[in-house]
Amino acid sequence: MARGIQVLALIVITGWLLLVPCVAVAQDMALKDVLIEGEDWQLVGEGFAFTEGPAVDSNGNLYFTDVFRAKIYRLDAQGKPEMFVDQSYGTNGMMFGPDGRLYGCQNAKKRIVAYDSAGKDTAIAEDVNSNDIVVVRSGALYFTDPEHHQVWYVSPKGEKRVVDTGLGYPNGIRLWPDQGTLVVADMKGPNLWAYRVEANGDLKFKQPYYTMRLAPDKTDSAADGLTIDSAGRVYVATRLGLQMFDPTGRLCGVIASPQKAWLSNVVFAGPKLDTLYVTCSNKVYKRKVKATVFRYFDPAGK
Repeated sequence: MARGIQVLALIVITGWLLLVPCVAVAQDMALKDVLIEGEDWQLVGEGFAFTEGPAVDSNGNLYFTDVFRAKIYRLDAQGKPEMFVDQSYGTNGMMFGPDGRLYGCQNAKKRIVAYDSAGKDTAIAEDVNSNDIVVVRSGALYFTDPEHHQVWYVSPKGEKRVVDTGLGYPNGIRLWPDQGTLVVADMKGPNLWAYRVEANGDLKFKQPYYTMRLAPDKTDSAADGLTIDSAGRVYVATRLGLQMFDPTGRLCGVIASPQKAWLSNVVFAGPKLDTLYVTCSNKVYKRKVKATVFRYFDPAGK
C-alpha cells in the first residue's frame, strides 16, 4: 500500500459503500506533488511503428511492444531498447505476473500468452479478442475486449469468462493498490469506470468514478492505457495528454504529451520505480517524478 500517513475515506455512491485508501491530503493533490521542477520528458527510443504495452519487471526494467511490427523490446543496462521477442504476433497490452512471466494480449493469434525469460510464449487463454491486461497477485487476470465491449476474467486455473459488458470501447485496465477495485478506461466515452472485485473474480457496483477532461467539440476521451501509483493516483493516456486523478476521483491536472502524436500508454519503472515511461506513437519517453508505484506482484504491505 501507499507509504506515509493514510486515512480511510468512506464514500457512498448509489448504494455502494466504497472504502477508499488515500493519503490524508488527497483532496489537495496537485500536479506539483508529482512533477519535479526542471524535469521534462526525455527520449528513450524512436524509429518504431507504434509503441504500446509498457510493463515493468521485478527489477524495475521496462518492456514495451512495437505492435505493428510485431516486436517486443526491453531496455538494456544503458537504458537503450534491445530486442526481446522478434515475432510477437501483434502483442499489445502487457504486464508481469507473480510468476515472473510477461503476460500479453497476442492479437494476431487471438490469445492471452505468457512469455518466459527467454521470450518463449505459452497460451493462457485462446479464442479471445483483447487489448490490455492486468495480472492479479493470485495469478488471475483481467483483460479488455473492445470489439465485443467486454471485460474478461481468467482464473488462476485458466478458466475464462466475461465479467462485464456495455462499455463503448473498453481499453486500459488496472487495479487499485489493494487490488479490491478495478478501473477500466472507455476510449469512446468521458469516463474511467470502477468496479468492486469479488473473491471469485466477479465485478460489482460498476460506476463512472473518474470523469476525464475532453477536447473541444469531442464527446470521447480517446483514453488508452493507464497506471495507478502507490498513493492511489490514476494516470491515463488521453487525447489531451496524461490526465491525473486523486483517489477520490477528482481530476488533478493534465501532464502534456511529449510530442504531438497518439499517447497510448504509461507505466512506472526504473530501479526506484519513480520514473514515468510513456509510449507515444513511434517513440518512448521517460520522466522522473516524485511518485512511485506498487506492483501487483509485490508482497502485500510493501
